[in-house]
Amino acid sequence: MKKKHIHTVPFVLTIIAIVLCSCEAHAQQDSQYTQYMYNTQTINPAYAGNRGVFGVTGLYRNQWVGLEGAPETFNFSLNTPVGASERVGLGLNFIQDKAGPASESTVTVDFSYTIPVGERTNLSFGLKGGLNAINVDYSILNIFNPNDALQQFDIDNRLSPVVGIGLYLHDIEKWYVGLSVPNFLETTYYDDSTISNASEKATLYAIGGYVFTLNDNTKFKPAVLGKFVDGAPLGLDLSANFLFYDKFTLGAAYRLDAAVSALAGFQVSERLFIGYGYDYGTQELANFNSGSHEIFLRFEIARGNNDRFLTPRFF
Repeated sequence: MKKKHIHTVPFVLTIIAIVLCSCEAHAQQDSQYTQYMYNTQTINPAYAGNRGVFGVTGLYRNQWVGLEGAPETFNFSLNTPVGASERVGLGLNFIQDKAGPASESTVTVDFSYTIPVGERTNLSFGLKGGLNAINVDYSILNIFNPNDALQQFDIDNRLSPVVGIGLYLHDIEKWYVGLSVPNFLETTYYDDSTISNASEKATLYAIGGYVFTLNDNTKFKPAVLGKFVDGAPLGLDLSANFLFYDKFTLGAAYRLDAAVSALAGFQVSERLFIGYGYDYGTQELANFNSGSHEIFLRFEIARGNNDRFLTPRFF
């Protein structure tokens, strides 16, 4: 945006970061989750129903704490297998993002179908569909130049469809890999304005992880997530988590050229899991904030006489 002046340096940095990100990827699908491994359905529809139980998850992320206008994200989802064979999975996602003058809401429905491809291996196909609504309230910006072209705007609302696909291949309890494009429809915002344009492009996600059993009470899972967008730098998340006594998880993660993270989780009961993540930025923006916090909740209910809770899966 041209000739825009705002009172505080932190707010300027926030807007710059938001614009740079939104010009490269579809914002509602590119929400950053440190604990993505606990809710893979958000980025890959093929994961819906994959745990074999009815599950409800909630995640709240407060990014760049202390920075005016910093992003906040709330994610709510549910998923379940359908039918006795549990080959069909259904899911529902709601994502609310807010950053500076922009707020974005996305509602999607997920469908997955799983086929056995080995004695211990399953392959799932997934489809995602829904709607995304973005709202930009220019009135909250403090514009010093009375001739600034942004003065002609008040509130901008846009609605666009979401269509995504995914593949998810996994062993019963040892490893997994996946490929997905949560939304492959490219959307251009502000296209009726000569002031600025933001083209949101499809993001390809690749995930993988392996569970090592170190002893009777300890498991170790290294995992990787890659994000690929045409014209943008590679996004790469590397993580390593330990599971103790099927109850406690402790781990660390590194986001390429962005942040280092600490993760912790506790299986409160067979049904309830609580997770926490903290990010410390490795870029210059870290000088203007005190890091990012993330809280995750997962509640699951077994279907019928399902005994999966006796040996909880680490992904």
